[in-house]
Amino acid sequence: MAHKLLWAPMLRGTEGPTYLAIAKAVEDSIGSGELKVGDRLPPQRALAATLGIDFTTVSRGYAEAQRRGLLEAQVGRGTYVKASKSPAFVASSTSTVDMLINHPPLFQNPALEKKIRESLESSVSDRGMELLMRYQTPNGARRDRIAGAAWLEPRIPTLDPNRVLVCPGVQGGLLATTMMLARPGETVCVESLTYPGYLLLARELGVRVMPVQMDEQGAIPESLDEVCVRDHPKAFYCTPSLHNPTAITMPIQRREAIVEVARRHGLPIIEDDNYWPCLVRTSRDRSLLSTAPSLASLAPELVYYMSGLSKCVSPALRIAFLIVPDATAVERAAVVLRATATMAAPLTASIATHWIETGLAEETVRAICAEGDARQAIAVRALGPDIHHKPDGGFHMWLPLQPPWTVLAFSTQLRLSGIWVAGTDAFSAGNMPDGVRLCLGAPATRGDFELCLNRVAEILHMRAYPVSQVV
Repeated sequence: MAHKLLWAPMLRGTEGPTYLAIAKAVEDSIGSGELKVGDRLPPQRALAATLGIDFTTVSRGYAEAQRRGLLEAQVGRGTYVKASKSPAFVASSTSTVDMLINHPPLFQNPALEKKIRESLESSVSDRGMELLMRYQTPNGARRDRIAGAAWLEPRIPTLDPNRVLVCPGVQGGLLATTMMLARPGETVCVESLTYPGYLLLARELGVRVMPVQMDEQGAIPESLDEVCVRDHPKAFYCTPSLHNPTAITMPIQRREAIVEVARRHGLPIIEDDNYWPCLVRTSRDRSLLSTAPSLASLAPELVYYMSGLSKCVSPALRIAFLIVPDATAVERAAVVLRATATMAAPLTASIATHWIETGLAEETVRAICAEGDARQAIAVRALGPDIHHKPDGGFHMWLPLQPPWTVLAFSTQLRLSGIWVAGTDAFSAGNMPDGVRLCLGAPATRGDFELCLNRVAEILHMRAYPVSQVV
């Protein structure tokens, strides 16, 4: 194909930033047929000289057109008009797909939405002014602790509500637990890829973090043993079920091996079980007890167990439940919770309890999981074997990157299409291969999600290393 060697847009009289005018001119020229698939655009410096503008303005204009799916750049070939293989996913300049936060997917269920709205008033009306005008105990009102024990019954059967503390979200519970177990300068070990919020928390507390290596089944017991012998950690923070970010669910044999190592070293475990409802779909389903039991059910004397409602019920419910080994730990945790947060917000705790008691929380979980399952199927169709493994539930996946892709190059290329992702560097406590987390709940609709994942797959399978847009 003969490539056009010169194309210069008419920018006189255009409004707004010049780089956006260049991108719009590319779009208009493609629409009019002036530019065709495969046509090469002039080098950026040549076009800048022709238009009498700065080189960086042209570079930004080309980058914006590339973000819109109009152009493609390859080493040795330049910038050319891209073939449209499928409907282009293009986020507007004011709207991006933010996969940096792992939102639960929005579901379409008007009847359930109506129940949720109506519940907000009824959830507090039966507690009267006592709820609004009195401070609660730092470990939470007894009714809220009973509701927490009932909610967690599939994970910790016959749970005594006196061992339950109501926390202002999982992050608040993790803060309190880490302060209980480790002092500044001491060590906590974590999975080699782990929740970024915990890495941030540890850094702010002055606690050292040591990685425990992982394989396709999660944390490796032998690696945990080595860290215990070498570094004498004060605790092991881990996410055995739907691990964040890899979505690995640790099988029972691996869980038992991890517990055996911890028992041998007297090592407390901080178990983050935030995603368990996505595995069982309903709190009445007890099958998970035999296939992937909580570490707290295997070693109640060692485990500080955390689970919240923000991920699998509603991010607006910043309520979590901390389960500690014994009465002494309850007293200590209550002191730390008072020091760090005074108490979980009673109004929010009341709503959470009402949702649990009436079954609304369970119904919401089912709606979220059904939408998550549908989006998982879309992701598998789009990415297939490129996905690390198909999770057993939930709404995030891990996408390993193969050379020549790096996290920086791949995430930069995605941002040009309006897609923001978190990569290995955000989750890593050690040296780990490059990859990114895909959050299935970020796009508002399944249609938007499918277009988004098709764009991710298209970029992943680019044969040539993309030209940097950094100047």
